[in-house]
Amino acid sequence: MAQEAGNTRAALSWTADAVLLAQAGGDRHLAAYALVRRALVTFYDGDAVATVGLAAQAQSNGLVPPRIRGLAAQREAQGHALAGDELACMRALERARRCFVSAAEEAEPGPVIGTTNLADPAAMVTGWCLHDLGSPREAAQVLDREFLRIPPNALRTRTRYGFRRALAHAAAGEIEHACAIARELLDVSVAAPSATVRSDIRRLADELGRFRVNRAVRDLQPALAWALKPARI
Repeated sequence: MAQEAGNTRAALSWTADAVLLAQAGGDRHLAAYALVRRALVTFYDGDAVATVGLAAQAQSNGLVPPRIRGLAAQREAQGHALAGDELACMRALERARRCFVSAAEEAEPGPVIGTTNLADPAAMVTGWCLHDLGSPREAAQVLDREFLRIPPNALRTRTRYGFRRALAHAAAGEIEHACAIARELLDVSVAAPSATVRSDIRRLADELGRFRVNRAVRDLQPALAWALKPARI
């Protein structure tokens, strides 16, 4: 909640406290997942090196459950995409897929950590990474497909990946379509504010700002400005 409120320092502090409590209680796995969470903070801060390093550290212990290793590999892939390293990104995504398959085959799986609303988390993150790697059209195709598989009641998940989908379409030059996607999501983003979602709304606003003469962009700009008002967080 602290991270989604935009308070990075508090988010990292609470994460560290959770690790200490978990270790005191004998939970050796939460420490690895905490590294994945820390890597999310550095990812949104645009720090590719720290993101890759933290995610790799989370995978260094072979005793960590496959789902957590899969989540860590996904985060590593996002860090590599941020750095523009396509080969390393795709290798990390392939590791993530293998880990999720292993997790699904566990005879006695533990509690599910991370989102439960994505049918294929690695596929969705692949679309996310393709945009950062400079392939927005391919990213939009993947995100379109995976977005349709998100449950209708998973509003936060739909909003988060929906804006990334709109961003990919905008970067691919499909301006009217990007605006239509964003318009459907803006009310939810204002009602349930999220710092991570706002970062993609801001990127979308910047991308669409290059097409100010487009009527769809002009019509959407007031709603985008309202969603980005600091007072709404």
